[in-house]
Amino acid sequence: TYKFDVKMTCTGCSGAVTRVLEKAKTNGEVNDFTVTLETQEVLVKSTKPYEDILNKIKKTGKEV
Repeated sequence: TYKFDVKMTCTGCSGAVTRVLEKAKTNGEVNDFTVTLETQEVLVKSTKPYEDILNKIKKTGKEV
């Protein structure tokens, strides 16, 4: 399980991260994930390297 601190200020921000991770889950790259706007935390369960998941989250334009 990987933990990322992602700067998210609204549901639009957390929604963008959720969409990217949902797509990765559909592709089998992510087993499960939780996006928590209040604590600005993203937890990801994956067998992929940390850097791969980090880059996916960064593609949303959010600060990680």
